[in-house]
Amino acid sequence: MSLLSAKEIMEIIPHRQPFMLLDTVEELTPGVKAVAKKCVSYNEPYFQGHFPKEPVMPGVLIIEALAQAGAVAILSLEENKGKTAYFAAIQSAKFKRKVIPGDVLMLETEIIKQKGSIGIGKATALVDGKIAVQAELTFAISDNQ
Repeated sequence: MSLLSAKEIMEIIPHRQPFMLLDTVEELTPGVKAVAKKCVSYNEPYFQGHFPKEPVMPGVLIIEALAQAGAVAILSLEENKGKTAYFAAIQSAKFKRKVIPGDVLMLETEIIKQKGSIGIGKATALVDGKIAVQAELTFAISDNQ
């Protein structure tokens, strides 16, 4: 059973369809780590053009999904509720395998460093236990004021 449903995720992060890329959160340690799941469906709107004869989930959207998992982790802290986490940098992104319709993408983002409103997450996306994407994501937390 999942820890957080899509509805509960939307109470933490501001993303909405069609740009919310998490289906559930399976594991959560606020401020430290989140493991989320994305069931990749052939009905995803981006497959209409990427690529019609060989659908592949765009790597930038996998990175975005990893960032959303990290945002769930960091914005789950009481002092960050209602805030937004923005990209500040992407380092060392490596794409190791294609993600295609029917894949279940497991998205693991661990916050490895934070100073003030800036932090870094170590992010790994897996399919069937095999690494699809790895990256280091830098984020900035804003109170939207």
